[in-house]
Amino acid sequence: MHRLFIIFTLIFLSAVTYSEAAVDMGISIGDEGIRSFYLAIGDYYRVPEKEVIIIKERRIHDEEIPVVFFIAKKARVKPATIINLRLRGMTWLDITLHHHLSPEIFYMPVKETVVIGPPYGKAYGYYKKKPKKEWKKIVLGDDDIINLVNLRFMSEHYRYAPEKVIKLREEGKNFIVINEEVKKGKKGDKEKIKSKGEGKEEKGEKGGKEDKGKGKGKKD
Repeated sequence: MHRLFIIFTLIFLSAVTYSEAAVDMGISIGDEGIRSFYLAIGDYYRVPEKEVIIIKERRIHDEEIPVVFFIAKKARVKPATIINLRLRGMTWLDITLHHHLSPEIFYMPVKETVVIGPPYGKAYGYYKKKPKKEWKKIVLGDDDIINLVNLRFMSEHYRYAPEKVIKLREEGKNFIVINEEVKKGKKGDKEKIKSKGEGKEEKGEKGGKEDKGKGKGKKD
């Protein structure tokens, strides 16, 4: 019972924090928005929701939870190993290098014609200026890594163009809000496709009935 109380308290506090930030942008989110984000993380990284909650309990910010799972997967270690290093004060880049990984793992391909501004411009600028063989020398800040990992997560999980995720982030929206917007957008697209398909079927049925009617009245 005590554990459940802690879990709901953490979700509530996260919701309050993000709700306050979202008010400035005229956006309203709550407990369901936070839980939806946790569920999406669990689905994408194939972990139970309770494991996401446990990481939150260890004082890892919501938008950094995907980074924990991403590096853990690449390094083939348990998420707890990554969390312990983070709580010691190591940067995400330090943790990456500690596991003999390169900053190259954070790169998410986007269309070359897209003009990228903050908060992605700096990171993509590093990748663009250096030849691929030198990407291991790139120095990314914590925010760069958080943004890049969440970009990949949102884009691949929802099969949503990374350029569109970047645009939403450039508008100042956090990933809790972006998750809700992308999820609702994809749901709306599915409903449109379904509605369009039903319309075609209905039209086909009517056409078939009309053809049959014409056939009955026809004489040789």
